[in-house]
Amino acid sequence: MSGTTGPGSEPVIDPSTEAQEAGSQQLVQRPRGATPLDIIDVRKGMFGVEGSGDTSGFGGLERTIALPGPTERPYGGYFDEVADILAEVLGEAGVNYDDAVEKVVIFRDEMTLYIAREHLQIVSRSLRDDQDLRFELCLGVNGVHYPADAGRELHAVYPLFSVTHNRTIRLEVAVPDADPHIPSVVDIYPANNWHERETWDFFGIVFDGHPSLSRIEMPDDWPGHPQRKDYPLGGIPVEYKGATVPAPDERRAYN
Repeated sequence: MSGTTGPGSEPVIDPSTEAQEAGSQQLVQRPRGATPLDIIDVRKGMFGVEGSGDTSGFGGLERTIALPGPTERPYGGYFDEVADILAEVLGEAGVNYDDAVEKVVIFRDEMTLYIAREHLQIVSRSLRDDQDLRFELCLGVNGVHYPADAGRELHAVYPLFSVTHNRTIRLEVAVPDADPHIPSVVDIYPANNWHERETWDFFGIVFDGHPSLSRIEMPDDWPGHPQRKDYPLGGIPVEYKGATVPAPDERRAYN
């Protein structure tokens, strides 16, 4: 275990502690009981420049990109109760809790349930309908793009709120870029209709079963999905007193 010592032994360093803070340049011991981290990428240098000399002075910079790892029981607060009740309700529906919930993360006093996409609808319906859960309100769905999270590049995040019990949790579903399909929850949370359209528009996540999945911000014939991290910055050159500032995606060209 990280941060522990034995008689005559040196402190044991957990490799994941290298990711405690983005941009950290030294290894820091993770305190006992701290949330483990899932390292998804290590970025080097600055501005994403590759294949050219270091003209920025930041060539030696390394930043570890990490997400909070799974949390072990007890979770604390009402989180254990939510997990126990959900497991019971899913069991009654013939669904194994461990099959539906990939992991539970407690980070900064917030609970995130990572849900397998094939079980998203039964989990959402159970959280909404069970009298001891009653998460009646879904505040939409947000897309996130992690290009280096191999096989899980696209994430959909659902904040849920229980008006009855004054509780908040979050659902998260991760899918591969090569198969970006997630079941729609519009029939469970109707207000998610335009949220799912926006997430499709900006991130390219396809919500199967949506009544009318079409773009909502960009024109219908717009190529690509603008909030993905591999989408070009675009822009147009700007003239100022005879000088020209190139478009953002051309400013760091070395030619």
